[in-house]
Amino acid sequence: MKNALLIIDMQQGLFHGPQIPYAASAVLANIRLLIKNARASGTPLFFARHTGPAGSPFSELSPLTQLIPELDVNVEQDSVFIKKYPNCFRDTELLQQLKQSDIDQLVIAGMKTEFCVDTTCRAAFDAGFNVVLVSDAHTTMDSPALTADNIVRHHNQTLAGPFVSLVTTEEWVFCP
Repeated sequence: MKNALLIIDMQQGLFHGPQIPYAASAVLANIRLLIKNARASGTPLFFARHTGPAGSPFSELSPLTQLIPELDVNVEQDSVFIKKYPNCFRDTELLQQLKQSDIDQLVIAGMKTEFCVDTTCRAAFDAGFNVVLVSDAHTTMDSPALTADNIVRHHNQTLAGPFVSLVTTEEWVFCP
């Protein structure tokens, strides 16, 4: 299988916003390790940025929508794309880029578990990809109904099997 790594919405306004994401340090360390391992194996990297309307606090130019510097994105080598919906495929060129690169397995990490991570996992499966969700490399914040750790655990359990293969960062190996 030819893999790609997709990092979703690891941006300033979410990760370094007013609410600290669940297990933020561990999740960031895991995502950084996935990126390092992907680069070492020659696996393509895709980074999604969620933006809102022009002139809003989440416009494309807003500092809140910029990817966090800890990811060490290489704009000459990595693919960074803008999305306006929870589904990374909707109205973006992600599907076309993955098909052009003959990718058949998508490894997913990032934010927010119950929105963009969940929706993209399901959409990737529907688009015909084998989907790997890295269970300890996605996060969210508490909601009025559930704590963030419960949201993450629930989505790991719900998505595993029908939509994704669930692995930990330590278990996942990118093959060259």
